[in-house]
Amino acid sequence: MTKTLLSFLFLTWSWSVRAQTSVLPSVSPTMLVTTADDTESEETEYEGGAPLRVRFEAHPENIGTRTALFEWRFVKEGIAEPLLIRYDENTEFIFKESGTFLVKLLVSFVEGTDTVNYEMDEPFRIHIGESKLELPNAFTPNGDGVNDVFRAKEGFRSLVEFKAVVINRWGKKLAEWFDPADGWDGRCNGNDAPDGAYYLVVQARGADGRRYNIKKTITLLRKHQEIGGTSSH
Repeated sequence: MTKTLLSFLFLTWSWSVRAQTSVLPSVSPTMLVTTADDTESEETEYEGGAPLRVRFEAHPENIGTRTALFEWRFVKEGIAEPLLIRYDENTEFIFKESGTFLVKLLVSFVEGTDTVNYEMDEPFRIHIGESKLELPNAFTPNGDGVNDVFRAKEGFRSLVEFKAVVINRWGKKLAEWFDPADGWDGRCNGNDAPDGAYYLVVQARGADGRRYNIKKTITLLRKHQEIGGTSSH
């Protein structure tokens, strides 16, 4: 019985065979990242905000009659012990914490006493940034396509929990939403809410553990128009 070790790019193989060698099995692991706008892209490294859904696929070939044993190891940088180990050929994980994560695939192809082992030399790398949330003070739902919806300012990131409620001066709830990308269009029960001040309550939690408890007055200005960066009333 002999044992041999080979390296190809980011793949490392070792195998032991009794006599003749046949076509070796192979894997071509991929990382598919789904962003906030539901687009999917294949990456080897990715930096973004939480929650981030990522799918890992092994893509084995030339298995033949061998049994394939898969192991995905998830490690948070700076921590020796794996955060998670999965034994599926393909697996999906939602990253909800800030930090840098390394994901590596190990595979053993077994047939009798013969074994072919595979390990990624370079793991997939995912960095989840710190959370950020800012909210405007006013909006102008007049149908001009500018600032028509009250929502979080652009650039919010890594928010794993979010809830916003708008209340009028009499304490009636006019709107509620649970995604910072959504917002309030200035309507209640199908009718336009009048110009004026409204009370906003936002509770959110970031992937970095930061909690946001925001209570503020916002202003609805339906008669306001923005023209070329200037305004008229």
